[in-house]
Parts: sequence; C-alpha cells; structure tokens
Amino acid sequence: MVMHAAGPTRRALLKGSLTPAPAPVVHISSAIVSVLPDRRAEIIHRLSVLDGVEIHHAEAFKIVVVLEADDAGAIGSRLAEIATWNGVLSANMVFEQAYDTGELT
Repeated sequence: MVMHAAGPTRRALLKGSLTPAPAPVVHISSAIVSVLPDRRAEIIHRLSVLDGVEIHHAEAFKIVVVLEADDAGAIGSRLAEIATWNGVLSANMVFEQAYDTGELT
C-alpha cells in the first residue's frame, strides 16, 4: 500500500493552486457614444436602464458614459451591443482601468 504525505501535491504545485486566490477585480471604463441628435433622448433612456452604466454628460450628439464590470470582455461586449442600436453612430472606449476591489474602499 502506498501512503501519501499530507500536504501539497506535485499536481497542486504544477497547477498553481498553492497560491492564494487573487483579489476580485473591477474594471471601470469611460466611453463616448455618438448618436443621431434626434435620437439622443431615446438613447439616453436606454443607457440609463443598463446595469453597470452611468451617464456623465450629454450634448447634441455625444454622450459620455462610465461602465463598470467584472472583466474587460464584459465592457467590450456592452459597447459592441450599444454600437448596434438604431440611432447610435459609434460607441468607443476612451479609458479603462482595472482595480483590486480592496483599492476602492
């Protein structure tokens, strides 16, 4: 009979499971959404009901938004979705930053 010593295994070491789990990260991005001026109010309303989206400024055909998500891919997907809306000319990320959630408190 083969006895295994208690403690970390070679497999755990190779898979990197001996290291503590990384702290949760939040991604925050700003973006400019360019819209047809006559559709601006409609687009502002649609943006305002999206989870993780805040409107910070709006003028004739530009809307400045801030997006928050658990990963950059979710933000990119959200911007791609917004860009397909009728009345939206473009939705472009301006800035993105990832924060360890401990840094935000």
